[in-house]
Amino acid sequence: MRWACILLPHLAIDAVQRRHPKPDVPLALVTGPAQRQVLHALNPAAQALGLQRGMPVSAAQLLMPDLRVQSHVPKLDAETFDMLAAWAYGFSSQVSLALPHAIVLEIARSRALFGDWPALSRRLTTELDELGFRHRMVAAPNPHAAWVLSRMHRSLGVDERRLVDALGQVSLDRSGLPPEAMATLQRSGMRRLQQVFALPRDSLARRFPSTVLAHLDVLRALEASPLPLFAPPDHFHTRIEFECEVESSQALLFPLQRLTSDLATVLACRDGGVQRFTLIFEHERNPPSTLDIGLLSPERDARMLFELARSRLDRLRLPAPTRGLQLQADELPPFVPAARDLFDTRPQQAVPWEQLRERLRARLGDSAVRPVVLHADHRPERATRHIGKPPKTLPPLPRRPIWLLPRPIPLHGHVDVVGQPERIEAGWWDGSDVVRDYAIVRTGEGQKAWAFRSPLHPGQWFLQGWFA
Repeated sequence: MRWACILLPHLAIDAVQRRHPKPDVPLALVTGPAQRQVLHALNPAAQALGLQRGMPVSAAQLLMPDLRVQSHVPKLDAETFDMLAAWAYGFSSQVSLALPHAIVLEIARSRALFGDWPALSRRLTTELDELGFRHRMVAAPNPHAAWVLSRMHRSLGVDERRLVDALGQVSLDRSGLPPEAMATLQRSGMRRLQQVFALPRDSLARRFPSTVLAHLDVLRALEASPLPLFAPPDHFHTRIEFECEVESSQALLFPLQRLTSDLATVLACRDGGVQRFTLIFEHERNPPSTLDIGLLSPERDARMLFELARSRLDRLRLPAPTRGLQLQADELPPFVPAARDLFDTRPQQAVPWEQLRERLRARLGDSAVRPVVLHADHRPERATRHIGKPPKTLPPLPRRPIWLLPRPIPLHGHVDVVGQPERIEAGWWDGSDVVRDYAIVRTGEGQKAWAFRSPLHPGQWFLQGWFA
C-alpha cells in the first residue's frame, strides 16, 4: 500500500454545512435557472425527510416549508479542495487533486512518522471528522486503484497480492471506464472488472480505444501514470457568505471560529505561521470594513488566533450589518515553536507567555505591549528601546532589577547596602551626563531595591528599580 485515496462524495454540501452553527436544520444546495431550480446536494437532515437530488425546489419546499436553500457555488468547492489538499500535505509531500472528487497522497514514506496504515487511517479519519467532511478512504499500491476501490468501499487497505482480486469485484459503473466502453461491455453481459480482465488483450485493443486498455493496465499497476502534484499556496484567503444580514457580533463568532480553524489547519500542514491577517466584513450598502490583526511573532494555534480575532471584534463598531466575512493572510512566514523544558513545572492552568502577550495586545491595544531591545548605553533609563534589533551578544553587566522606574525618585528611610557598589558615569556626549554610585540596598520594610547616590545630593538615596 503506497497510495491513499480520500473520496469526498459530499464535499459541496459539507463545505456549506460546516459553516452553519445548526447542523440539524435541513439544508439543500440548488442549481439551475431561476425558474427551474433543482436540488443539487442535501445534508443528512434533509435526506432523512425524504428529499432527493434532482427534485424541483418548489416541490421540495411544499413537502418541507422550513427547508433552507442556498445556491451551489463551484468556486467554494475548489477552495475547499485546496484547503483539504493543504491539510493532506501535512501527511505527505506528494498530494494530487487530479482524480474526480478525491484527494490522493503517497503514504509509503509517511509510515515512519505516522505509523502503519491502520494508525494513519484512524488519524486521517479523526481529523476529517473534526473538519466536518464525510469521506471514504482506501489504500492501494497505486493512486488509480485506490480511487476506484474507494467508490466501492468506505474503508479498505489492499496490498499488491490482493489488488487484482479486489479490483475484480468492482462493478463496471464504478470502474472509471469511459461511458461508451462501459455500455458496450454491459450489453455483452459483463458486470464486474474481473470479467473484463479475463478478456484477451488483442480483442480489447481491436474493439475499444487505447484509453480503455491503458486504464485497465494502470489499475493493475502494469503501467505507470504519474499525476500532477499539489503545491501549497503562499497565501490564504477564504470567505463565508451569510443567508441574511448579521447585526450582532456574537453571531459572527461561529463563522469566525471556522475561518481561523481553517487558517490554522493550512499553517500547520505547510509548517508555517501567520503574523498578520485581515478580516473583511462585507455590507449590503456600505463599503467593506476591514480589521487588521497583527502579532509580534508568527503563530498558528487555532484557539489563539480565534481568541485574538474575537477580542479585536469585541472592540470594533461596524457601520452596517454584515453580509459576508472574509479572512485573508498574504504572508505565511516559517513558524518556530517556543522552546519548552522537558519537565515543565508550570501549573496546568498557566497560559504560555506568547498567548498572554497577544491577549494583552488584543485587549489593551497594539501600543500597550511592545518588545524591548537593549541599547548600548550605561544609563538605565536609556539602556532599552522599543524598536531596533537586539545586540548579537549581551554585555557582561552586574545584576539588574526586573522592574525599572520611569524616573528615579527619592528613597526615604534607613537602607542597608548589600554587595559591592557600582559607579556609572556617562552621557557627557549628549549633554545629559550623570555620575551615580549604584548599589543593591534593603529597605526598612525588607524590600530589595536598586538605588544610587549622586555627588549633587550627598547622602540622599534615589530609587531606580525593584528586585522581585
